[in-house]
Amino acid sequence: MAICSGNNFADLCLLMWLALCLPRTWKSIVSLGRGILAIDESNATCGKRLSSIGLDNTKVNRQAYRQLLLTTPGLGEYISGAILFEKTLYQSTTDGKKFVNCLREQNIVPGIKVNKDLVPLPGSNNESWCQGLDGLASRSAEYYKQGARFAKWRTVVSIPCGPSALAVKEAAWGLARYAGISQDNGLMPVVEPEILLDGEHPIERTLEVAERVWAEVFY
Repeated sequence: MAICSGNNFADLCLLMWLALCLPRTWKSIVSLGRGILAIDESNATCGKRLSSIGLDNTKVNRQAYRQLLLTTPGLGEYISGAILFEKTLYQSTTDGKKFVNCLREQNIVPGIKVNKDLVPLPGSNNESWCQGLDGLASRSAEYYKQGARFAKWRTVVSIPCGPSALAVKEAAWGLARYAGISQDNGLMPVVEPEILLDGEHPIERTLEVAERVWAEVFY
């Protein structure tokens, strides 16, 4: 049969492997009584946290901050997954143990933030779109080799700015493409269209926009 020859056979094996591994990752992350720790701050954002306690934004201090979090005794009792910044995924503790291994020892699934910056969306009502699809497949393959087992992509939708049909479609398209690329490379995708809270609209309007955006994402 053609499906069992050459690249087709390899593709079939990959699909079977993904069907087994991704549900296992998902079940571990959503295990009862535990949540996800998001420490995916960029170097600049991490610097804000450090400056609040009078520390300089240096590589050594960023490493110490993340080491303090990821080596906390008993962390795995409450945390099921940790979303890491790209550089953190490749970092180790001061005594040389990889952060990924620190997580695994506590039954915490390592994850990785894969979206890039928000930039102005041409033709929209002063809205944004999220970068990061270029080169995502090769990056995701490397993240998997490094130990990541799930990914997160965050894009935003602004209510005061519309949201325009273009912005909603762009958010949904980007999230869908990211999710497909992640699964192809063994990473369980966490899909995050964030409906920004900014504005003077009531909660009913937030629900209306959230339903519209999620419907477009699923479509």
